[in-house]
Amino acid sequence: MRYKIEFFSYWHCGSGQTAGADVDELVVRDVSGLPFVPGRTVKGLLREAVTNILLLRGGEEGSVEGLFGSESRQGRLYFTNASLSDAMRRSLLTTPDIDPEMLYRSLSSTAIDERGVAKEHTLRRIETAIPCTLYGEITGIGSAEEEALLEEALKYVKRLGLGRSRGYGRCEISRIDD
Repeated sequence: MRYKIEFFSYWHCGSGQTAGADVDELVVRDVSGLPFVPGRTVKGLLREAVTNILLLRGGEEGSVEGLFGSESRQGRLYFTNASLSDAMRRSLLTTPDIDPEMLYRSLSSTAIDERGVAKEHTLRRIETAIPCTLYGEITGIGSAEEEALLEEALKYVKRLGLGRSRGYGRCEISRIDD
C-alpha cells in the first residue's frame, strides 16, 4: 500500500543531533540532506491508531501484535521511510538556483513565568521542515481486511513528530491508488 503524508505546518522528526549553540534539535535528513519521516515513526502512529480502532469496535488486540510485532517477535508489516517524490528530489538536487536548505526553518521558544517574562536558560531552538508532501509504502499486508483497517488508520493520524501540541506537524495521511 502506497501512501502520502501532506504536511500543513512546519514539522520536526528528530535526528537526535544538535547544531551546537545554534539549534538544539535537528530534523532527520537522508544522505542527500533532504527531510524524511522514518518508517518506524509511521509504524508507531499506525499501531496506535489500529489499536484504538479495534478497541472502539470491541475487537481483538492480538491482531495488532501479528501486524506490528512485539518485543519478542517481528510483525508482518514493513514501513519504508516517507520521502519527497523522485521528481522533487531531482529538482532540489540538480537545479543550480535551488538550495535544499530552503526546506528548513529554525524556530525558537522559551518558557514564560507568571509575570510574562522569559525564564532563564529556557530558550530552545529547533529545526523544522517546511510543509511538503512525502511518500511511503507499507508491505506485508495479508488480506483485504488488513488493508482496509490500515487505510482507516491512516485517516486517524492528524499530527506527526515533535511539538504536535504546539501546532507543528499538522498533516493528513492518505492512501495512493496505483
